[in-house]
Amino acid sequence: MSVRTLLPVLLFLLCPVIAGQAQTTSQVNEWRQTHEQQIVDRFAKLISIPNVAADTTNIRRNAEHISQLLEAAGMRSELLELEGSNPVIFAERNSPGAEQTLMIYVHYDGQPVNPDNWASNPWQAVMRTDMVEKGGQTVPMRAPFDPDWRIFGRSTGDDKAPIIALQSALLALAASGIEPSVNLKVFMEGEEEAGSANLRRMLETHKDKLTADMWLFCDGPAHQSRRWQLVYGVRGTYGFNLTVYGADRPLHSGHYGNWAPNPIMLLTELISSMRAGDGEVLVDGFYDQVRSLTAEEKAAIAASPRMDKLLASDMGLGSPETNDRIELAIARPAFNLRGINAGNVGARARNVIPPSAEASIGLRLVADQTPDHLRSVIEQHVTAQGYHVIHDEPSADQRRQHNRLARIDWPSYGGYPAYRAPFDHPLALQISSILDKLSDRTLIQTPTMGGSLPLYVVEDVLQVPILILPVANHDNNQHGANENLRLQNLWDAIEIYAAVLTGL
Repeated sequence: MSVRTLLPVLLFLLCPVIAGQAQTTSQVNEWRQTHEQQIVDRFAKLISIPNVAADTTNIRRNAEHISQLLEAAGMRSELLELEGSNPVIFAERNSPGAEQTLMIYVHYDGQPVNPDNWASNPWQAVMRTDMVEKGGQTVPMRAPFDPDWRIFGRSTGDDKAPIIALQSALLALAASGIEPSVNLKVFMEGEEEAGSANLRRMLETHKDKLTADMWLFCDGPAHQSRRWQLVYGVRGTYGFNLTVYGADRPLHSGHYGNWAPNPIMLLTELISSMRAGDGEVLVDGFYDQVRSLTAEEKAAIAASPRMDKLLASDMGLGSPETNDRIELAIARPAFNLRGINAGNVGARARNVIPPSAEASIGLRLVADQTPDHLRSVIEQHVTAQGYHVIHDEPSADQRRQHNRLARIDWPSYGGYPAYRAPFDHPLALQISSILDKLSDRTLIQTPTMGGSLPLYVVEDVLQVPILILPVANHDNNQHGANENLRLQNLWDAIEIYAAVLTGL
């Protein structure tokens, strides 16, 4: 039978499936529209519980409250405990006849806050018509809601929105008499923003409970075009502090300038030897381990809308530092200058040559790069520039014996390797197909996002494929002041979760 002959048969067989998905979406959206006030109220209640990882009392309040939300939606919930660790919320719900198990990962802790930088209390949900930076006005948190309004508060976008969206999707399905087609498990971490120091130990201890066919990480921002996207990986993260030295005390710049080495100049020259203005890393061997994008991954990027001009304008930039589109730029490893500490400026400036200058360097890794390799090639590069590399404060003898001294301090935690899943994994193909049918706007598939998540730990311990399904708006101010979630993103997330749970 030819493809032309077979096509009508396939369409006939698929029509009931497509129609069933459309009916589910319609019922879920109808339930959401009549329950928007209750959804927003639940979200506001969750935001009101402070969730900085170091605040263990309130972290446990969050864990207990979220467990109750999941149980109210028909899941069996428990707290996974380890000494010295914040609890992990684990919940599960089995569906009769389901052959696949999906694990959804969310973290319920958030970044620390400086209330002085916020336009309102970060632990009290506030509704505004737009971003604070764009003059958004406060409005009552009462339905009916404009879908472009935003809820402000810490962790609205990173990462409490998926918690409320998942609970709402389960409630909507139950109210509509629709049974999920997949067994569902949930793993909600309380230390992600603090580095996930206990994640590996938690996964190893409770490995038997955590079996699944795929993990779906629900973290990070959606695409800047506001189209739905499925992300296949994240960059890793590493970094170091770099300090160079001059004389052992501040020197008068008139008496000793042009004679005594200036550590600020030495530092900036050293950094310039490591990174070009367009972002290319000039360290020999830095790219040796990089796994290149496949032809399919490049094609997916080319098929997505190019957002560079819009993003540059929105951020007040004349132009990016590279001619490559943002998706290609973040698919490469990065060498970022996080800060410099040396001398003084403005009213505090003095005519002296400082004894040292320090920089903080952040590295973003891509798939297959290892922190150990980068540490080696970076130290070799600094040595090749004529520096004697040390890892502690130099002694007086070391200062006198070496023309140039560079102290490199590497983090004790060892860094995050990157992760990237293949586009052709069977479950990935299923999920991308489900999401693609939800909207008349084609799904965006992205090989990697710019941020970092502990996906490599999950893969290493559980040997399971992982995808990322971000739902927060791209301009949610995550990690910063006035963090927010656009309501339409919350409504979309409910629809997305319901579709995935019933379409697999």
